[in-house]
Amino acid sequence: MTVAAVQADLELAAVERNLETIEDLIRDAHREHAPDVIVVPEAMTSPNVFNKRLRGVTRPVDGAPFQLLTRLARELDVVVTGGFLARRGRDAYGTYVLAEPDGGAHLHDKDIPSAWENHYYRGGDDDGRVHCRALGLDVGLASGWEWARHRTAKRLRGVDLVLGGMCWPSFPANWTVPPLNRWVEREHALWVRQNRELPAQVARLVGAPVVYAAHVGSVEARFPAAPVVPWRTTCIGETQICAADGTVLARRTEAQGAGHVAAEVTPGSVAPLDELADRFWIPAMSLSTHIAAWHVMNNHGRLDYWQKRLRGKHEWQSMPAGDLPDALPPVADEQEQHFATTP
Repeated sequence: MTVAAVQADLELAAVERNLETIEDLIRDAHREHAPDVIVVPEAMTSPNVFNKRLRGVTRPVDGAPFQLLTRLARELDVVVTGGFLARRGRDAYGTYVLAEPDGGAHLHDKDIPSAWENHYYRGGDDDGRVHCRALGLDVGLASGWEWARHRTAKRLRGVDLVLGGMCWPSFPANWTVPPLNRWVEREHALWVRQNRELPAQVARLVGAPVVYAAHVGSVEARFPAAPVVPWRTTCIGETQICAADGTVLARRTEAQGAGHVAAEVTPGSVAPLDELADRFWIPAMSLSTHIAAWHVMNNHGRLDYWQKRLRGKHEWQSMPAGDLPDALPPVADEQEQHFATTP
């Protein structure tokens, strides 16, 4: 089958404009490649960075981002995937959606928000394994740094195809004072390499082809521990399509900017070529990433999230507290789609 992956350059917190950009990229990929599947990154409504403007990015789970994916899947008769910050019931999640051409859909919530993302949403508990009717395949969905964990590869073993997105903002390029600049340059180079190698590593660990759609472009963040300190950086791209043996079939680098790639893949679960390791991360994360970016920022963000939730201070708490099931059935052509909400 032919699969396409979108690499997007999006604006911070500009939800409506970003959805227009995503729609244009999906349509362009469909015209150029005539694929069976089009994969869009996570965070398609805004890059996931620490910035107070991100508090206004979350949308109802059945709102405009979801409707865009399901509408295009039906109109173009293609499977479309993409992710966004969604209110589901009493909480917000990093939700990744696989939309079927028959109007149905499958939803996966990222298991653990990464670093500063904990300020904006909580983790989910589904396994990210869905059966796609249009493809007749078992598909694994992965979002963000889920890709980088052995436990994700373990739970997705046995699927026929892995689809998902990444938003990987790098270290602050504006921190140029020695010796801080040398630390930033070293950590940035490490993340660039790890991101480039990750899709093929996951393919070899799971034993299935991988489609990995990424963000690219500059973004204005803030330092979580001191929001007055600017964190000007870039999303480091590396959209890739890999065969089950890790062969890179198509790639779009950070330097190539926004656009899309496509390739023919042979779906199906095969014996994984690499063994799962008894450790958390697939890449060898540095101490800076493992301690500061993960443990410290995770805990700082979780505390902020739950304090604001208890006090009703999240912007999304003014939205309807509806939800969708993780699996939505097909919708008849003549039937208008209505979703039951649960408190």
